Amino acid sequence: MISKLFGRLTDLIAPRSCAVCGYRLAPGERVVCTPCNLHLPRTDHLARPYDNEMAKTFWGRIRHMEKAAALIYHEAGSQASNPIYALKYHHRPELGTMLGRMLGQEMAESGFWADIDLIVPVPLSPDRRRERGYNQSERIALGLSEVCGKPVLTDVLTRRDFRGSQTTKGRWERNANVAEAFALRNADKIKGTHLLLVDDIVTTGATICACAAELERVEGVRISVAALGFVDPRR
Repeated sequence: MISKLFGRLTDLIAPRSCAVCGYRLAPGERVVCTPCNLHLPRTDHLARPYDNEMAKTFWGRIRHMEKAAALIYHEAGSQASNPIYALKYHHRPELGTMLGRMLGQEMAESGFWADIDLIVPVPLSPDRRRERGYNQSERIALGLSEVCGKPVLTDVLTRRDFRGSQTTKGRWERNANVAEAFALRNADKIKGTHLLLVDDIVTTGATICACAAELERVEGVRISVAALGFVDPRR
């Protein structure tokens, strides 16, 4: 009762707004208002996690690829992607955790978590992390972990340097930009495990593949992938 009253008082003092449309959230709504939630361009990845279009992005590129899923189809400049932009560029780290919970719940309902052992967020370079103040992929991973209870490991993969944003680069430039950008650490922690690699947006898959190449140096590692957004070239 007290927590509900406190929540209502907080809403009066500092009204919460929908991360998509910007309108005020109703009591009980979180992150995204009901109308926007109904109209999000959700993927159908969780209905077929092993052979959807995102999973196929990694076929032949990740040796021990298992399954993949994204919450929505991402399109640059679209209103539906506003929460991801706010998370990355407008200092809204809490959105990562909240959206991670949203994706994690849908994954739980589909049985996606059954054989996942550990969650590994794509790391940022130290300079980039200082500039942003947080790692958005790590925030998403924490939200996922709150739902599934799987540990988040932030000390098995590091980024050596930051070579510029991937956002404006083409497929081949993206591959070159992240080649050998990541380094494996504490390999003993992941031996024989099924890892869920987490990123904010998957476009060409270059960053995920570069991370997986390091992680797959460890015996028995299998890789699955989760992201908030997926850029489908067919759309």
